[in-house]
Amino acid sequence: MPGKALILVENLSVPFDRRVWQESTTLRDAGWEVHVICPQGTTRDTEPEAVIDGVRIHRYPLTAASGGPAGYLQEYGSALWHTFRLARKIGPVDVVHACNPPDLLFLIARMLKRRGAKFVFDQHDLVPELYLSRFDRGKDLLYRGVCALERATYRAADVVIATNESYRDVALTRGGKRPEDVFVVRSAPVVDRFRQVPPEPELKRGKPNMLCYLGVMGPQDGVDYALRALAKLRDDLGRTDWHAVFVGSGDAFDAMVALSKDLHLDDQVDFTGRIPDADLVRCLSTADVCLAPDPLNPLNDVSTMNKIMEYMAMSRPIVSFDLREARVSAGGAAVYAPANDELEFAKLTARLMDDPAERKRMGELGAARVAGPLSWANSAKALLAAYAATGQ
Repeated sequence: MPGKALILVENLSVPFDRRVWQESTTLRDAGWEVHVICPQGTTRDTEPEAVIDGVRIHRYPLTAASGGPAGYLQEYGSALWHTFRLARKIGPVDVVHACNPPDLLFLIARMLKRRGAKFVFDQHDLVPELYLSRFDRGKDLLYRGVCALERATYRAADVVIATNESYRDVALTRGGKRPEDVFVVRSAPVVDRFRQVPPEPELKRGKPNMLCYLGVMGPQDGVDYALRALAKLRDDLGRTDWHAVFVGSGDAFDAMVALSKDLHLDDQVDFTGRIPDADLVRCLSTADVCLAPDPLNPLNDVSTMNKIMEYMAMSRPIVSFDLREARVSAGGAAVYAPANDELEFAKLTARLMDDPAERKRMGELGAARVAGPLSWANSAKALLAAYAATGQ
């Protein structure tokens, strides 16, 4: 019978973290008593405690890291202390479900395992690959340290949840887990959140075409590649018949705004920051082409990008670099430039701008994928199977 589950997440607040919220409500609907420990948001999810749709959320204050690895050590140390404090307050649980990064939450899980809990490790990111991709420091002492933490997390976990088959392969090989203990629970957009509305031509700022980027803006997310590709679209291909909107935020946001100005794109590119869902849907409903500029690096090649799933939910055609998991997710709903080739990315963008019939075909294909094989309904079944495998 379902019992009491505690979900730990450090890098986003809940319910803003859509994947964690979907998991929480799926478990709730299956009869679990669900508690979540997470950081407080800055403009939303600010209350220290909340009960939302039957899910009990416990939040702590956290200052996000800035700078290099030292800033992350400080952030993670603070998060670990607050998580430990709140977990003791919540008391014994049947399952502790830890979502990385960082790969430090196994320390809390081990404490709870001593009290009878089972540990489900929900691997959102491959932290060793994230370290290599974000900091460009090579396989130094800190890299070896994050590898050791990942190994310790795998050893402590009774069950591992992977976001795609590439991550599952890592859990089986590098993590040494048994195949029957690793489950693929793909991230999927909340379909009700992404309902098309009539396009609003005024968002195009008088241009025939609107391009849109949606997502986090960190060093590894490729917004700089997208901006340089747009500069080539204008300068090398002579195309000025477009306006671009970049939706989202992150620790590279200010640098990307500055890069846009350096490339003299500021009259054709808007940065909105994070915006309400209603405004996001207006942008995506109006966009002609959506951009997935994540460059090839050790992390991106094997990661499922939420932006791609959300573009498909809105029936938008996508331009992406040629990454392994991007092809698995998008299939024919995207066109693929050779990895990190900004000029080819610009050429494919221009091609889609000029072919509305192809854009419509690609958009319909993407929407069908999200509603069918990539839907949350399938992921929910895998999540409940993972919990069943714990024996709780």
